[in-house]
Amino acid sequence: MDESGTTIPNLTFEQLANLREKTETIAQFLKDRLKGHLETIRPAFAPHRVLGKYTGTREGVAGEDKAFAQLQTQYQAVCRNPFALPPELDQDILANIDNQIDVYPWEYTYQAKGTKETKTLTMNSPVRWVLTYSSGYTLAQVRQAVSALQDRRSDYVRQFVVNALVMRFMFDHYPGIPQLLTDLRYEVRIEKGQGLGELPFVTISACLPSFRPADDLILTATRFSGVPAFIELINVDAVSTLQDPLKLHIERMLLP
Repeated sequence: MDESGTTIPNLTFEQLANLREKTETIAQFLKDRLKGHLETIRPAFAPHRVLGKYTGTREGVAGEDKAFAQLQTQYQAVCRNPFALPPELDQDILANIDNQIDVYPWEYTYQAKGTKETKTLTMNSPVRWVLTYSSGYTLAQVRQAVSALQDRRSDYVRQFVVNALVMRFMFDHYPGIPQLLTDLRYEVRIEKGQGLGELPFVTISACLPSFRPADDLILTATRFSGVPAFIELINVDAVSTLQDPLKLHIERMLLP
Protein backbone atom coordinates (compact mmCIF):
# COMPACT_ATOMS: atom_id res chain seq x y z
CA MET A 1 0.00 0.00 0.00
CA ASP A 2 1.07 3.61 -0.50
CA GLU A 3 0.76 6.28 2.21
CA SER A 4 -2.87 6.95 1.29
CA GLY A 5 -3.79 3.32 1.95
CA THR A 6 -4.25 2.44 -1.73
CA THR A 7 -3.16 -1.06 -2.69
CA ILE A 8 -0.39 -0.92 -5.29
CA PRO A 9 -0.86 -3.45 -8.11
CA ASN A 10 2.16 -5.64 -8.81
CA LEU A 11 2.90 -4.61 -12.39
CA THR A 12 5.41 -5.80 -14.94
CA PHE A 13 7.11 -3.26 -17.21
CA GLU A 14 4.88 -4.37 -20.11
CA GLN A 15 1.76 -3.90 -17.96
CA LEU A 16 3.05 -0.49 -16.94
CA ALA A 17 3.34 0.59 -20.57
CA ASN A 18 -0.19 -0.62 -21.31
CA LEU A 19 -1.68 1.06 -18.25
CA ARG A 20 0.20 4.26 -18.97
CA GLU A 21 -1.38 4.41 -22.44
CA LYS A 22 -4.83 3.90 -20.92
CA THR A 23 -4.07 6.51 -18.27
CA GLU A 24 -3.12 9.11 -20.88
CA THR A 25 -6.31 8.49 -22.86
CA ILE A 26 -8.61 8.64 -19.83
CA ALA A 27 -6.76 11.60 -18.30
CA GLN A 28 -7.15 13.65 -21.47
CA PHE A 29 -10.85 12.79 -21.61
CA LEU A 30 -11.34 13.79 -17.97
CA LYS A 31 -9.42 17.05 -18.40
CA ASP A 32 -11.38 18.00 -21.52
CA ARG A 33 -14.62 17.17 -19.72
CA LEU A 34 -13.64 19.34 -16.74
CA LYS A 35 -12.67 22.25 -19.00
CA GLY A 36 -16.00 21.96 -20.76
CA HIS A 37 -17.88 22.09 -17.47
CA LEU A 38 -15.85 25.09 -16.30
CA GLU A 39 -16.42 26.96 -19.54
CA THR A 40 -20.18 26.43 -19.22
CA ILE A 41 -20.27 27.92 -15.72
CA ARG A 42 -17.49 30.49 -16.28
CA PRO A 43 -19.79 33.51 -15.67
CA ALA A 44 -20.17 32.30 -12.07
CA PHE A 45 -16.42 32.87 -11.56
CA ALA A 46 -16.47 36.58 -12.51
CA PRO A 47 -14.54 38.35 -9.70
CA HIS A 48 -16.70 41.48 -9.89
CA ARG A 49 -19.52 39.45 -8.32
CA VAL A 50 -17.65 39.75 -5.01
CA LEU A 51 -15.17 42.61 -5.47
CA GLY A 52 -17.31 44.98 -7.55
CA LYS A 53 -15.62 48.31 -8.25
CA TYR A 54 -12.21 46.93 -7.21
CA THR A 55 -12.10 44.89 -10.43
CA GLY A 56 -12.33 48.02 -12.57
CA THR A 57 -16.06 47.81 -13.31
CA ARG A 58 -18.52 50.65 -12.77
CA GLU A 59 -21.02 48.44 -11.03
CA GLY A 60 -20.66 48.17 -7.28
CA VAL A 61 -21.85 45.18 -5.26
CA ALA A 62 -22.92 44.86 -1.65
CA GLY A 63 -20.02 44.10 0.70
CA GLU A 64 -17.27 44.91 -1.83
CA ASP A 65 -15.25 47.04 0.61
CA LYS A 66 -15.26 44.31 3.23
CA ALA A 67 -14.37 41.69 0.60
CA PHE A 68 -11.44 43.76 -0.67
CA ALA A 69 -10.16 44.25 2.89
CA GLN A 70 -10.33 40.47 3.46
CA LEU A 71 -8.46 39.83 0.22
CA GLN A 72 -5.76 42.33 1.21
CA THR A 73 -5.27 40.51 4.50
CA GLN A 74 -5.02 37.15 2.76
CA TYR A 75 -2.55 38.53 0.21
CA GLN A 76 -0.31 40.03 2.89
CA ALA A 77 -0.23 36.67 4.66
CA VAL A 78 1.25 34.86 1.63
CA CYS A 79 3.12 37.45 -0.45
CA ARG A 80 6.47 37.36 1.36
CA ASN A 81 7.57 33.74 1.52
CA PRO A 82 8.55 32.34 -0.95
CA PHE A 83 7.35 34.95 -3.47
CA ALA A 84 9.15 38.04 -2.13
CA LEU A 85 6.36 40.35 -3.30
CA PRO A 86 5.42 43.82 -2.01
CA PRO A 87 2.56 43.79 0.55
CA GLU A 88 0.40 46.37 -1.22
CA LEU A 89 -2.60 45.11 -3.17
CA ASP A 90 -3.90 47.71 -5.62
CA GLN A 91 -6.99 47.67 -7.81
CA ASP A 92 -5.04 47.49 -11.09
CA ILE A 93 -3.98 43.90 -10.49
CA LEU A 94 -7.58 42.87 -9.83
CA ALA A 95 -8.70 44.59 -13.02
CA ASN A 96 -6.23 42.37 -14.92
CA ILE A 97 -8.16 39.20 -14.05
CA ASP A 98 -9.92 38.37 -17.31
CA ASN A 99 -12.09 35.50 -16.04
CA GLN A 100 -10.34 32.93 -18.24
CA ILE A 101 -9.77 29.74 -16.26
CA ASP A 102 -6.64 27.59 -16.46
CA VAL A 103 -6.37 23.99 -15.30
CA TYR A 104 -2.96 22.62 -14.27
CA PRO A 105 -2.07 19.08 -13.18
CA TRP A 106 -1.40 18.62 -9.47
CA GLU A 107 2.36 18.27 -9.05
CA TYR A 108 4.68 17.25 -6.23
CA THR A 109 8.18 15.90 -5.68
CA TYR A 110 8.69 12.30 -4.65
CA GLN A 111 11.77 10.39 -3.57
CA ALA A 112 11.72 7.02 -5.30
CA LYS A 113 13.76 4.48 -3.35
CA GLY A 114 14.72 1.52 -5.51
CA THR A 115 16.91 -1.45 -4.73
CA LYS A 116 19.89 0.12 -6.56
CA GLU A 117 19.25 3.86 -6.51
CA THR A 118 17.27 6.67 -4.95
CA LYS A 119 16.11 9.61 -7.03
CA THR A 120 13.94 12.67 -6.47
CA LEU A 121 11.28 12.91 -9.16
CA THR A 122 8.51 15.26 -10.18
CA MET A 123 5.17 13.48 -9.95
CA ASN A 124 1.94 14.54 -11.68
CA SER A 125 -1.59 13.38 -11.06
CA PRO A 126 -3.74 12.43 -14.08
CA VAL A 127 -6.99 12.98 -12.15
CA ARG A 128 -6.32 16.04 -10.01
CA TRP A 129 -5.90 19.64 -11.12
CA VAL A 130 -5.22 23.13 -9.80
CA LEU A 131 -7.85 25.65 -10.83
CA THR A 132 -6.98 29.34 -11.23
CA TYR A 133 -7.47 32.35 -13.48
CA SER A 134 -5.12 32.75 -16.45
CA SER A 135 -2.01 34.87 -15.97
CA GLY A 136 1.34 35.55 -17.62
CA TYR A 137 2.93 32.59 -15.82
CA THR A 138 1.73 29.01 -15.68
CA LEU A 139 1.94 27.08 -12.43
CA ALA A 140 5.17 25.41 -13.58
CA GLN A 141 6.70 28.78 -14.47
CA VAL A 142 5.83 30.18 -11.04
CA ARG A 143 7.58 27.21 -9.43
CA GLN A 144 10.65 27.88 -11.56
CA ALA A 145 10.58 31.61 -10.78
CA VAL A 146 10.31 30.95 -7.04
CA SER A 147 13.23 28.52 -7.13
CA ALA A 148 15.30 30.99 -9.21
CA LEU A 149 15.66 28.62 -12.16
CA GLN A 150 14.78 31.33 -14.66
CA ASP A 151 14.65 35.09 -14.95
CA ARG A 152 11.84 36.29 -12.77
CA ARG A 153 9.03 38.63 -13.75
CA SER A 154 7.65 39.84 -10.44
CA ASP A 155 4.51 41.27 -12.02
CA TYR A 156 3.64 37.84 -13.43
CA VAL A 157 4.32 36.13 -10.11
CA ARG A 158 2.19 38.70 -8.30
CA GLN A 159 -0.68 38.30 -10.74
CA PHE A 160 -0.55 34.53 -10.33
CA VAL A 161 -0.65 34.78 -6.54
CA VAL A 162 -3.58 37.21 -6.59
CA ASN A 163 -5.44 35.08 -9.14
CA ALA A 164 -5.13 32.00 -6.94
CA LEU A 165 -6.39 33.95 -3.93
CA VAL A 166 -9.37 35.35 -5.84
CA MET A 167 -10.30 31.88 -7.13
CA ARG A 168 -10.34 30.55 -3.57
CA PHE A 169 -12.29 33.69 -2.58
CA MET A 170 -15.01 32.86 -5.13
CA PHE A 171 -15.38 29.31 -3.81
CA ASP A 172 -15.68 30.63 -0.25
CA HIS A 173 -18.27 33.29 -1.11
CA TYR A 174 -20.36 31.19 -3.48
CA PRO A 175 -20.79 27.68 -2.02
CA GLY A 176 -23.07 26.86 -4.93
CA ILE A 177 -19.98 26.63 -7.17
CA PRO A 178 -18.26 23.78 -5.29
CA GLN A 179 -21.64 22.13 -4.71
CA LEU A 180 -22.33 22.10 -8.45
CA LEU A 181 -18.91 20.62 -9.14
CA THR A 182 -19.48 18.00 -6.45
CA ASP A 183 -22.77 17.08 -8.10
CA LEU A 184 -20.80 16.59 -11.33
CA ARG A 185 -18.69 13.93 -9.53
CA TYR A 186 -15.70 16.14 -8.72
CA GLU A 187 -14.01 16.47 -5.34
CA VAL A 188 -13.15 20.07 -4.49
CA ARG A 189 -10.45 20.94 -1.95
CA ILE A 190 -8.41 23.91 -0.79
CA GLU A 191 -4.76 22.84 -0.62
CA LYS A 192 -1.25 24.25 -0.46
CA GLY A 193 1.13 23.54 -3.31
CA GLN A 194 4.52 22.04 -2.52
CA GLY A 195 7.20 24.74 -2.40
CA LEU A 196 4.70 27.59 -2.71
CA GLY A 197 4.35 28.56 0.92
CA GLU A 198 0.92 29.20 2.39
CA LEU A 199 -0.75 30.11 -0.91
CA PRO A 200 -4.08 28.26 -1.05
CA PHE A 201 -5.13 26.56 -4.28
CA VAL A 202 -8.50 25.29 -5.38
CA THR A 203 -7.97 21.69 -6.50
CA ILE A 204 -10.46 19.51 -8.32
CA SER A 205 -10.22 15.72 -8.53
CA ALA A 206 -12.07 13.37 -10.83
CA CYS A 207 -13.93 10.40 -9.43
CA LEU A 208 -11.23 7.87 -10.36
CA PRO A 209 -8.24 7.20 -8.06
CA SER A 210 -4.64 7.07 -9.23
CA PHE A 211 -1.57 5.45 -7.74
CA ARG A 212 2.21 5.21 -7.94
CA PRO A 213 3.55 1.77 -8.93
CA ALA A 214 6.55 0.26 -7.17
CA ASP A 215 9.55 2.58 -6.94
CA ASP A 216 11.83 0.23 -8.91
CA LEU A 217 9.33 0.28 -11.77
CA ILE A 218 9.09 4.08 -11.66
CA LEU A 219 12.90 4.38 -11.74
CA THR A 220 13.14 1.97 -14.67
CA ALA A 221 10.56 4.00 -16.60
CA THR A 222 12.34 7.30 -15.93
CA ARG A 223 15.67 5.82 -17.02
CA PHE A 224 14.10 4.84 -20.33
CA SER A 225 12.48 8.26 -20.82
CA GLY A 226 15.50 10.24 -19.62
CA VAL A 227 13.11 12.63 -17.84
CA PRO A 228 13.06 12.80 -14.01
CA ALA A 229 9.26 12.91 -13.94
CA PHE A 230 6.43 10.40 -13.73
CA ILE A 231 2.64 10.52 -14.07
CA GLU A 232 0.63 8.50 -11.61
CA LEU A 233 -1.44 5.69 -13.11
CA ILE A 234 -5.23 5.58 -13.07
CA ASN A 235 -6.71 2.62 -11.22
CA VAL A 236 -8.92 1.33 -14.03
CA ASP A 237 -10.28 -1.45 -11.78
CA ALA A 238 -12.07 1.24 -9.78
CA VAL A 239 -14.34 2.10 -12.73
CA SER A 240 -16.78 -0.64 -11.74
CA THR A 241 -17.09 0.75 -8.21
CA LEU A 242 -17.89 4.37 -9.11
CA GLN A 243 -20.64 5.79 -6.92
CA ASP A 244 -23.09 8.60 -7.46
CA PRO A 245 -22.83 11.47 -4.89
CA LEU A 246 -26.58 12.17 -5.07
CA LYS A 247 -27.41 8.51 -4.47
CA LEU A 248 -25.09 8.37 -1.46
CA HIS A 249 -26.53 11.57 0.00
CA ILE A 250 -30.11 10.31 -0.28
CA GLU A 251 -29.13 6.94 1.20
CA ARG A 252 -27.68 8.76 4.22
CA MET A 253 -30.94 10.70 4.59
CA LEU A 254 -32.87 7.44 4.70
CA LEU A 255 -30.81 5.99 7.53
CA PRO A 256 -32.79 5.63 10.78
